Amino acid sequence: MRWQGQQVGATDVDALPGLESLDGLVRSVTTPEFAGITFHEVLAKSALNHVPGASAMPFDWTINPYRGCSHACAYCFARKTHEYLELDAGADFDSQIVVKTNVAEVTRRELARPTWLRETVALGTNTDPYQRAEGRYRLMPGIIDALAESGTPFSVLTKGTLLRRDLPQLADAAASVRVSIAMSIAVFDDDLQKLVEPGTPSAAARLATVRAATDAGFRVTVFLMPILPHLTDSPAALDHALAQIAAAGATRVVFGALHLRPGAKQWFWQWLERERPDLLPVYRGLYPGVSVSAPVGYRKLLTARVRPLLHRHRLAGGAEEEVEMRVPRPGPVRATGARMPAMAGAATLF
Repeated sequence: MRWQGQQVGATDVDALPGLESLDGLVRSVTTPEFAGITFHEVLAKSALNHVPGASAMPFDWTINPYRGCSHACAYCFARKTHEYLELDAGADFDSQIVVKTNVAEVTRRELARPTWLRETVALGTNTDPYQRAEGRYRLMPGIIDALAESGTPFSVLTKGTLLRRDLPQLADAAASVRVSIAMSIAVFDDDLQKLVEPGTPSAAARLATVRAATDAGFRVTVFLMPILPHLTDSPAALDHALAQIAAAGATRVVFGALHLRPGAKQWFWQWLERERPDLLPVYRGLYPGVSVSAPVGYRKLLTARVRPLLHRHRLAGGAEEEVEMRVPRPGPVRATGARMPAMAGAATLF
Protein backbone atom coordinates (compact mmCIF):
# COMPACT_ATOMS: atom_id res chain seq x y z
CA MET A 1 0.00 0.00 0.00
CA ARG A 2 1.04 3.60 -0.58
CA TRP A 3 2.38 4.18 2.95
CA GLN A 4 4.60 1.08 2.90
CA GLY A 5 8.10 0.75 1.52
CA GLN A 6 8.70 4.50 1.60
CA GLN A 7 11.51 6.54 3.08
CA VAL A 8 10.95 7.77 6.61
CA GLY A 9 9.55 11.27 6.54
CA ALA A 10 8.58 11.09 2.86
CA THR A 11 5.64 13.22 1.82
CA ASP A 12 3.13 12.24 -0.83
CA VAL A 13 1.08 15.19 -2.08
CA ASP A 14 -1.48 12.79 -3.60
CA ALA A 15 -2.28 11.06 -0.31
CA LEU A 16 -5.58 11.65 1.49
CA PRO A 17 -5.74 14.50 4.04
CA GLY A 18 -4.02 13.37 7.22
CA LEU A 19 -2.02 10.65 5.45
CA GLU A 20 0.51 12.82 3.59
CA SER A 21 3.30 11.65 5.88
CA LEU A 22 3.80 8.05 4.89
CA ASP A 23 5.59 7.05 8.07
CA GLY A 24 2.34 7.58 10.02
CA LEU A 25 1.32 3.91 10.04
CA VAL A 26 1.52 2.58 13.59
CA ARG A 27 0.22 -0.96 13.07
CA SER A 28 -2.33 -3.06 11.22
CA VAL A 29 -4.79 -4.95 13.39
CA THR A 30 -7.22 -7.83 12.90
CA THR A 31 -9.58 -9.14 15.56
CA PRO A 32 -12.23 -11.89 15.71
CA GLU A 33 -14.81 -9.25 16.62
CA PHE A 34 -14.42 -7.79 13.13
CA ALA A 35 -13.98 -10.86 10.95
CA GLY A 36 -12.61 -10.01 7.53
CA ILE A 37 -11.68 -6.42 8.45
CA THR A 38 -8.20 -5.01 8.91
CA PHE A 39 -7.69 -1.75 10.79
CA HIS A 40 -4.67 0.32 9.76
CA GLU A 41 -3.92 2.63 12.68
CA VAL A 42 -2.18 5.83 11.62
CA LEU A 43 -1.00 9.04 13.24
CA ALA A 44 -2.59 11.81 11.23
CA LYS A 45 -0.81 15.07 10.55
CA SER A 46 -4.06 16.98 10.09
CA ALA A 47 -7.71 16.61 11.01
CA LEU A 48 -9.51 19.59 9.48
CA ASN A 49 -9.96 19.21 5.73
CA HIS A 50 -10.76 22.31 3.71
CA VAL A 51 -13.33 21.74 0.97
CA PRO A 52 -12.17 23.19 -2.37
CA GLY A 53 -13.82 26.47 -3.28
CA ALA A 54 -15.21 25.00 -6.50
CA SER A 55 -17.15 22.34 -4.59
CA ALA A 56 -20.94 22.53 -4.54
CA MET A 57 -21.03 21.34 -0.94
CA PRO A 58 -22.71 23.74 1.52
CA PHE A 59 -19.85 23.62 4.03
CA ASP A 60 -16.16 24.48 3.99
CA TRP A 61 -14.58 22.14 6.55
CA THR A 62 -14.80 18.44 7.31
CA ILE A 63 -13.26 15.90 9.66
CA ASN A 64 -13.01 12.22 8.68
CA PRO A 65 -11.69 10.02 11.51
CA TYR A 66 -11.83 6.93 9.25
CA ARG A 67 -11.07 6.06 5.62
CA GLY A 68 -12.96 3.15 4.14
CA CYS A 69 -16.24 1.98 5.64
CA SER A 70 -17.51 -1.37 6.88
CA HIS A 71 -21.09 -0.38 6.02
CA ALA A 72 -20.15 -1.77 2.58
CA CYS A 73 -22.87 0.11 0.72
CA ALA A 74 -22.67 -1.01 -2.89
CA TYR A 75 -23.39 2.52 -4.14
CA CYS A 76 -21.07 4.53 -1.83
CA PHE A 77 -19.71 7.54 -3.69
CA ALA A 78 -16.56 7.67 -1.51
CA ARG A 79 -15.20 4.37 -2.80
CA LYS A 80 -12.73 5.91 -5.23
CA THR A 81 -10.89 7.68 -2.41
CA HIS A 82 -9.39 4.32 -1.41
CA GLU A 83 -7.51 4.18 -4.69
CA TYR A 84 -5.24 6.96 -3.41
CA LEU A 85 -3.92 4.38 -0.95
CA GLU A 86 -3.35 1.84 -3.75
CA LEU A 87 -6.31 -0.12 -2.42
CA ASP A 88 -9.28 -0.99 -4.59
CA ALA A 89 -12.62 0.79 -4.50
CA GLY A 90 -14.52 -2.46 -3.97
CA ALA A 91 -13.76 -5.07 -1.32
CA ASP A 92 -10.78 -3.13 0.08
CA PHE A 93 -12.95 -0.09 0.75
CA ASP A 94 -15.25 -2.30 2.83
CA SER A 95 -12.56 -4.20 4.71
CA GLN A 96 -9.33 -2.14 4.89
CA ILE A 97 -10.20 0.64 7.32
CA VAL A 98 -7.75 3.45 8.03
CA VAL A 99 -8.10 4.75 11.60
CA LYS A 100 -6.66 8.14 12.56
CA THR A 101 -6.02 7.23 16.18
CA ASN A 102 -4.82 10.71 17.19
CA VAL A 103 -7.53 12.64 15.34
CA ALA A 104 -9.07 14.17 18.49
CA GLU A 105 -5.71 15.49 19.68
CA VAL A 106 -4.90 16.93 16.26
CA THR A 107 -8.38 18.45 16.00
CA ARG A 108 -7.95 20.19 19.33
CA ARG A 109 -4.57 21.59 18.26
CA GLU A 110 -5.87 22.88 14.94
CA LEU A 111 -8.95 24.50 16.49
CA ALA A 112 -6.72 26.38 18.93
CA ARG A 113 -4.95 28.27 16.14
CA PRO A 114 -5.57 32.04 16.20
CA THR A 115 -6.51 31.85 12.51
CA TRP A 116 -9.42 29.46 13.11
CA LEU A 117 -12.69 31.35 12.46
CA ARG A 118 -15.05 28.79 14.03
CA GLU A 119 -16.75 27.89 10.78
CA THR A 120 -19.12 24.93 10.70
CA VAL A 121 -17.38 21.54 10.50
CA ALA A 122 -19.18 18.62 8.86
CA LEU A 123 -18.68 15.04 10.07
CA GLY A 124 -19.82 12.09 7.98
CA THR A 125 -19.28 13.64 4.56
CA ASN A 126 -16.92 10.99 3.21
CA THR A 127 -17.04 7.86 5.34
CA ASP A 128 -19.23 7.27 8.36
CA PRO A 129 -17.79 8.41 11.73
CA TYR A 130 -20.16 6.01 13.50
CA GLN A 131 -19.35 2.87 11.51
CA ARG A 132 -18.61 -0.25 13.56
CA ALA A 133 -14.95 0.71 14.08
CA GLU A 134 -16.08 3.59 16.29
CA GLY A 135 -17.25 1.08 18.88
CA ARG A 136 -13.64 -0.07 19.18
CA TYR A 137 -11.74 3.21 18.82
CA ARG A 138 -14.11 5.80 20.37
CA LEU A 139 -12.72 8.72 18.38
CA MET A 140 -15.91 10.78 18.22
CA PRO A 141 -16.17 11.78 21.92
CA GLY A 142 -12.79 13.52 21.74
CA ILE A 143 -13.71 15.26 18.49
CA ILE A 144 -17.06 16.43 19.90
CA ASP A 145 -15.37 17.85 23.01
CA ALA A 146 -12.71 19.62 20.94
CA LEU A 147 -15.31 21.24 18.69
CA ALA A 148 -17.61 22.30 21.51
CA GLU A 149 -14.85 23.65 23.74
CA SER A 150 -13.45 25.73 20.87
CA GLY A 151 -16.86 27.23 20.07
CA THR A 152 -17.06 25.52 16.68
CA PRO A 153 -20.51 24.56 15.32
CA PHE A 154 -20.71 21.15 13.67
CA SER A 155 -22.98 18.68 11.93
CA VAL A 156 -23.08 14.88 12.01
CA LEU A 157 -24.46 12.68 9.24
CA THR A 158 -24.46 8.93 9.88
CA LYS A 159 -26.06 5.57 9.23
CA GLY A 160 -24.67 4.30 12.51
CA THR A 161 -26.69 3.62 15.64
CA LEU A 162 -23.53 4.17 17.72
CA LEU A 163 -24.61 7.80 17.62
CA ARG A 164 -26.90 6.97 20.54
CA ARG A 165 -23.87 6.42 22.79
CA ASP A 166 -22.85 10.05 22.36
CA LEU A 167 -26.27 11.74 22.52
CA PRO A 168 -25.77 13.07 26.09
CA GLN A 169 -22.43 14.54 25.05
CA LEU A 170 -23.91 15.99 21.85
CA ALA A 171 -26.74 17.55 23.87
CA ASP A 172 -24.18 19.13 26.21
CA ALA A 173 -22.27 20.46 23.19
CA ALA A 174 -25.47 21.91 21.73
CA ALA A 175 -25.82 24.10 24.81
CA SER A 176 -22.85 26.15 23.60
CA VAL A 177 -22.56 25.59 19.82
CA ARG A 178 -24.88 24.77 16.97
CA VAL A 179 -25.09 20.98 16.54
CA SER A 180 -26.97 19.43 13.61
CA ILE A 181 -27.80 15.73 13.43
CA ALA A 182 -28.93 13.80 10.38
CA MET A 183 -29.54 10.11 9.83
CA SER A 184 -29.18 8.49 6.41
CA ILE A 185 -31.78 5.80 5.67
CA ALA A 186 -32.03 4.74 2.05
CA VAL A 187 -33.67 1.29 2.15
CA PHE A 188 -36.68 0.30 4.23
CA ASP A 189 -37.02 -3.23 2.85
CA ASP A 190 -34.98 -5.45 5.17
CA ASP A 191 -34.08 -8.06 2.56
CA LEU A 192 -32.88 -5.46 0.06
CA GLN A 193 -31.04 -3.53 2.75
CA LYS A 194 -29.04 -6.62 3.72
CA LEU A 195 -28.05 -7.09 0.09
CA VAL A 196 -27.12 -3.55 -0.88
CA GLU A 197 -25.92 -2.23 2.53
CA PRO A 198 -24.76 -5.41 4.27
CA GLY A 199 -22.79 -3.69 7.03
CA THR A 200 -25.39 -1.14 8.09
CA PRO A 201 -27.86 -1.29 10.96
CA SER A 202 -31.43 -2.02 9.96
CA ALA A 203 -33.82 0.77 9.05
CA ALA A 204 -35.73 0.03 12.26
CA ALA A 205 -32.57 0.48 14.35
CA ARG A 206 -31.78 3.76 12.61
CA LEU A 207 -35.33 5.00 13.09
CA ALA A 208 -35.01 4.18 16.79
CA THR A 209 -31.86 6.31 16.82
CA VAL A 210 -33.78 9.16 15.19
CA ARG A 211 -36.35 8.87 17.96
CA ALA A 212 -33.63 8.85 20.62
CA ALA A 213 -32.02 11.98 19.15
CA THR A 214 -35.42 13.66 18.96
CA ASP A 215 -36.10 12.79 22.58
CA ALA A 216 -32.70 14.29 23.45
CA GLY A 217 -33.89 17.62 22.06
CA PHE A 218 -32.61 17.57 18.48
CA ARG A 219 -34.61 18.36 15.36
CA VAL A 220 -33.35 15.52 13.19
CA THR A 221 -33.05 15.49 9.42
CA VAL A 222 -33.32 12.18 7.57
CA PHE A 223 -31.53 11.75 4.27
CA LEU A 224 -33.72 9.50 2.14
CA MET A 225 -30.80 8.91 -0.19
CA PRO A 226 -29.99 7.37 -2.47
CA ILE A 227 -33.38 6.44 -3.88
CA LEU A 228 -32.68 3.47 -6.14
CA PRO A 229 -34.55 3.47 -9.47
CA HIS A 230 -36.95 0.52 -9.81
CA LEU A 231 -35.96 -0.73 -6.36
CA THR A 232 -37.04 1.86 -3.78
CA ASP A 233 -38.78 4.53 -5.86
CA SER A 234 -42.37 3.30 -6.15
CA PRO A 235 -45.06 5.57 -4.66
CA ALA A 236 -45.93 2.85 -2.15
CA ALA A 237 -42.31 2.41 -1.06
CA LEU A 238 -41.77 6.14 -0.71
CA ASP A 239 -44.99 6.61 1.26
CA HIS A 240 -44.01 3.74 3.57
CA ALA A 241 -40.56 5.26 4.14
CA LEU A 242 -41.83 8.76 4.86
CA ALA A 243 -44.54 7.51 7.20
CA GLN A 244 -41.91 5.72 9.29
CA ILE A 245 -39.59 8.72 9.24
CA ALA A 246 -42.36 10.99 10.49
CA ALA A 247 -43.37 8.50 13.18
CA ALA A 248 -39.78 8.44 14.44
CA GLY A 249 -39.94 12.18 15.11
CA ALA A 250 -37.80 13.56 12.28
CA THR A 251 -38.79 17.04 11.13
CA ARG A 252 -37.06 17.27 7.78
CA VAL A 253 -36.23 15.01 4.84
CA VAL A 254 -33.70 15.49 2.06
CA PHE A 255 -34.20 13.08 -0.82
CA GLY A 256 -32.34 12.34 -4.01
CA ALA A 257 -31.75 9.75 -6.68
CA LEU A 258 -28.74 7.48 -6.83
CA HIS A 259 -25.43 9.02 -7.88
CA LEU A 260 -22.88 6.68 -9.45
CA ARG A 261 -19.42 8.22 -9.37
CA PRO A 262 -16.31 6.52 -10.78
CA GLY A 263 -15.34 3.63 -8.55
CA ALA A 264 -18.83 3.31 -7.13
CA LYS A 265 -20.35 2.75 -10.57
CA GLN A 266 -18.20 -0.26 -11.41
CA TRP A 267 -18.84 -1.83 -8.01
CA PHE A 268 -22.59 -1.20 -8.26
CA TRP A 269 -22.70 -2.78 -11.74
CA GLN A 270 -21.16 -5.91 -10.21
CA TRP A 271 -23.81 -5.86 -7.49
CA LEU A 272 -26.57 -5.63 -10.10
CA GLU A 273 -25.07 -8.46 -12.14
CA ARG A 274 -25.07 -10.63 -9.04
CA GLU A 275 -28.35 -9.65 -7.38
CA ARG A 276 -30.59 -8.03 -10.01
CA PRO A 277 -29.31 -8.80 -13.52
CA ASP A 278 -32.77 -7.96 -14.90
CA LEU A 279 -32.20 -4.32 -13.97
CA LEU A 280 -28.71 -3.97 -15.40
CA PRO A 281 -29.88 -2.80 -18.87
CA VAL A 282 -32.25 -0.30 -17.24
CA TYR A 283 -29.48 1.17 -15.11
CA ARG A 284 -27.05 1.32 -18.01
CA GLY A 285 -29.71 3.34 -19.82
CA LEU A 286 -30.17 5.70 -16.87
CA TYR A 287 -26.43 6.09 -16.20
CA PRO A 288 -24.73 5.68 -19.60
CA GLY A 289 -20.99 6.06 -20.07
CA VAL A 290 -19.50 8.39 -17.51
CA SER A 291 -22.84 9.79 -16.35
CA VAL A 292 -22.98 10.26 -12.59
CA SER A 293 -26.53 11.52 -12.04
CA ALA A 294 -29.89 10.14 -13.08
CA PRO A 295 -31.49 11.99 -16.01
CA VAL A 296 -33.27 15.26 -15.31
CA GLY A 297 -36.57 13.69 -16.38
CA TYR A 298 -36.24 10.93 -13.80
CA ARG A 299 -35.32 13.40 -11.06
CA LYS A 300 -38.37 15.52 -11.88
CA LEU A 301 -40.55 12.42 -11.75
CA LEU A 302 -39.10 11.53 -8.36
CA THR A 303 -39.73 15.02 -7.02
CA ALA A 304 -43.32 14.87 -8.26
CA ARG A 305 -43.79 11.64 -6.34
CA VAL A 306 -42.14 12.69 -3.10
CA ARG A 307 -43.25 16.30 -2.67
CA PRO A 308 -46.95 15.54 -1.97
CA LEU A 309 -45.92 12.73 0.36
CA LEU A 310 -43.77 15.14 2.37
CA HIS A 311 -46.82 17.36 2.71
CA ARG A 312 -49.01 14.41 3.69
CA HIS A 313 -46.64 13.40 6.47
CA ARG A 314 -45.97 17.01 7.56
CA LEU A 315 -42.27 16.85 6.85
CA ALA A 316 -40.14 19.79 5.76
CA GLY A 317 -37.31 19.47 3.25
CA GLY A 318 -37.13 18.60 -0.40
CA ALA A 319 -34.91 17.35 -3.19
CA GLU A 320 -31.18 17.55 -2.63
CA GLU A 321 -30.59 20.12 -5.37
CA GLU A 322 -33.39 22.34 -4.02
CA VAL A 323 -32.14 22.14 -0.44
CA GLU A 324 -28.53 22.83 -1.45
CA MET A 325 -29.48 26.08 -3.19
CA ARG A 326 -31.16 27.51 -0.11
CA VAL A 327 -28.95 26.38 2.74
CA PRO A 328 -29.10 29.08 5.45
CA ARG A 329 -26.11 30.38 7.34
CA PRO A 330 -25.65 28.77 10.75
CA GLY A 331 -27.21 30.60 13.67
CA PRO A 332 -27.52 30.13 17.41
CA VAL A 333 -30.57 27.83 17.19
CA ARG A 334 -29.81 24.24 18.14
CA ALA A 335 -29.97 21.23 15.87
CA THR A 336 -31.85 22.19 12.74
CA GLY A 337 -29.72 20.11 10.41
CA ALA A 338 -29.71 22.98 7.91
CA ARG A 339 -26.06 22.76 7.00
CA MET A 340 -25.98 19.05 6.29
CA PRO A 341 -24.51 18.19 2.89
CA ALA A 342 -26.95 16.77 0.39
CA MET A 343 -24.41 14.62 -1.43
CA ALA A 344 -23.25 13.06 1.80
CA GLY A 345 -26.49 11.21 2.13
CA ALA A 346 -25.29 8.95 -0.70
CA ALA A 347 -22.45 7.69 1.46
CA THR A 348 -22.11 6.99 4.25
CA LEU A 349 -21.67 9.37 3.22
CA PHE A 350 -21.45 9.43 3.21
